[in-house]
Amino acid sequence: MEVVFSKLLNIFLLFPLCHSWTLPQNLEQASAVYKNNTAVSDFRLIKYVETGDLASLPLVCDYPIKSQYVSNDPDYLPCNKTECLSSDKDGETCILKRCTAELIFHAINIRTDLKAVFFGGGYSSPCVWATSNTLSFANPSSPLYGHLNSVDSTGTSMRVTWVSGDATPQKVQYGSGITMTSTVATFTGDNMCTTDLVPSPAVDFGWHNPGYIHTAVMTGLSPSSSYTYRYGRKSFDLDFITCVLCSDDVGWSPTISFTTPPAAGDTQLRFIAFGDIGKTPLDQSNEHYIQPGASSVVNAMLDDINSGNIDIVYHIGDISYATGFLVEWDYFRQINPVASRVAWMTGIGNHERLIFNSYETYALMPTQGTDKPWYSIEQGPMHFTIISTEHDWTPGSEQYTWMENDLASVDRPKTPWIIFHAVDPAFVLVVELLLLLEAHVHNYERTCAVYHSTCLQMPTKQDGVDTYDFSTYGALVHVVIGMSGFTLDSFVKNNTWSLIQISEFGYSRLTATKYEIKSEFVSAATKQVHDSFKITKS
Repeated sequence: MEVVFSKLLNIFLLFPLCHSWTLPQNLEQASAVYKNNTAVSDFRLIKYVETGDLASLPLVCDYPIKSQYVSNDPDYLPCNKTECLSSDKDGETCILKRCTAELIFHAINIRTDLKAVFFGGGYSSPCVWATSNTLSFANPSSPLYGHLNSVDSTGTSMRVTWVSGDATPQKVQYGSGITMTSTVATFTGDNMCTTDLVPSPAVDFGWHNPGYIHTAVMTGLSPSSSYTYRYGRKSFDLDFITCVLCSDDVGWSPTISFTTPPAAGDTQLRFIAFGDIGKTPLDQSNEHYIQPGASSVVNAMLDDINSGNIDIVYHIGDISYATGFLVEWDYFRQINPVASRVAWMTGIGNHERLIFNSYETYALMPTQGTDKPWYSIEQGPMHFTIISTEHDWTPGSEQYTWMENDLASVDRPKTPWIIFHAVDPAFVLVVELLLLLEAHVHNYERTCAVYHSTCLQMPTKQDGVDTYDFSTYGALVHVVIGMSGFTLDSFVKNNTWSLIQISEFGYSRLTATKYEIKSEFVSAATKQVHDSFKITKS
């Protein structure tokens, strides 16, 4: 929804924000939207370490959902809009006016009442001038932000996960009217990862009630097929006794169409891969940890999804950038238009590890168990191995042993290609891997087939496209794909093994057959391909 806050309506509000801000020299007035139950905390700098957002001081404690300077209204400083405070005795001439402004905040349903504050003095020395009445969402229990993921390599099942303010099990309804009942989970501040040495904001000023996370598995599907589904509940879906105990109707989500991925061994797979996306404000607000490119990348990916040319999406880490601020998981709903249409497979990054309990609840991947977020899955001719560089993966560790067994078990005639996913740039050579997709660094980079900083094979041009011929194995081709949202990194130096360097928002689009993998870097701004390469082998 969009909420309009105006000085005339006396509905601006402040609670301190755990974020670094730069105050304009000519303006010390701002407004912000906050959770209604936010309380002021002590100023303890050590609690900011987890956020990774220490660019400038001072910092203030507790955080709003979003905030804006009143100068965002271009009519405010020149006083083009006014309110008359006093008129002459005839009531015909205004003798005392004050300037007014209007700001628009894009707010989403976070199941919690909101307030607004109008304050002066900037973020460093705030003086509250006015607060709003409580703003409530019409249905805090609405089923929202659904996303899909595969549960195995058959293409015959799909998990859907959504959030609601209601704890009673809901349903997913799909296909010809088949229904599955959700299981429900939630978590508390006691579940957050924190230490006495470096306390997490998630157990204090960064805490936000996550609501209830519902999940259900749609079964009996066919690979590479399209279906419709919706999720939620109406009271007539429950028996009388259950309904007496339940809250009001939560309603149904819109009906959504989705496509299942191809089964393992099929001849082709078309997929998108990226990392480090986060979220972008859809208004002029400041927010905690903004990722400026996220919205444009999601919109560009959605064009590919709508074309029907994408089977699955791989998001290999650094997902919401919540970093101890739990409301960020709700605002990360920007991925929903993509993740509700095709399977959205995730890997863990360092920002998920910081608040691991919430990541595991939101992203129910087919992992090896609690706090073992590594897994493999096959679609078409591809075997994907997704590891956690946030856990021990050195030789002899549990994860390393699993990697060895997983890669040794690949049926190469059935799935001839192995793609290795890791969020942190790292080197691995367990078997004859051909392609390593990695993120964490916020740009796009492609290497030669490199081993110990030495190019063992360079691509050659075939029909104008860089082609790596692995008829004879050389070494891994590394592709950094952390360019999907976070502020872009520059390239400090140009190594001989680094062939392509692009600091631009976008994503990778790949097509694999039994005989080749073709990868393209798609620019979010132009939707044009700015790099492409192929890997082939006999």
